[in-house]
Amino acid sequence: MRTQVRIPLRFPDGYTAAADVFTFDGLVDGKEHLLLALGEWQGALPTGDAGPVSGPASAPPAPLVRLHSECLTGDVFGSERCDCGPQLREAVERIAAEGGFLLYLRQEGRGIGLYAKLDAYALQDAGLDTYAANVALGRGEDERDYTAAAQMLSAVAAERIRLLSNNPDKAEQLGALGIEVVDRVATSVHLSGFNRKYLESKRDHTAHTIDLSAA
Repeated sequence: MRTQVRIPLRFPDGYTAAADVFTFDGLVDGKEHLLLALGEWQGALPTGDAGPVSGPASAPPAPLVRLHSECLTGDVFGSERCDCGPQLREAVERIAAEGGFLLYLRQEGRGIGLYAKLDAYALQDAGLDTYAANVALGRGEDERDYTAAAQMLSAVAAERIRLLSNNPDKAEQLGALGIEVVDRVATSVHLSGFNRKYLESKRDHTAHTIDLSAA
């Protein structure tokens, strides 16, 4: 870890939270990823001082963690073509309530970058789904690698976590990298008038746990 600084957060709907933001040296991909520690995060760690652990006597605590890939269009500009902005907002509130970490990963467009993501949007407008559009650009369906995320979690002693995600690939990669995912907690379904096909593609093509029947 290279820096720890406290930042007050405020979202457009008025929700506020405070985050201890960590930066790092030596991450494997050299990118400027951030870890936001929220709520009573120290007590959520196995070495924390939260007192008696609820549940099975032998089970140490595990912080709630979200790996959130940067999405400028959704996170900043409120684009409704994806569900990234609402997922970010939801994750901050849920993690702050329980204690844990939000990793903000600089992996725009599932790793292909901002301009390429917008190029993929144009192909989606022509009829391709979100994965086929990436492939048509000569890129991978999903180029994200979570090695740096595992490094960041290890740096804050969070090697046993509850993962807030609908994406099974995140849990599989973290497990292979030595992070024990004891539970995968689904996020809410954030359906707009513009992202149904996008969510259906994630559900059908990469087994995201998204139930659109009640949305």
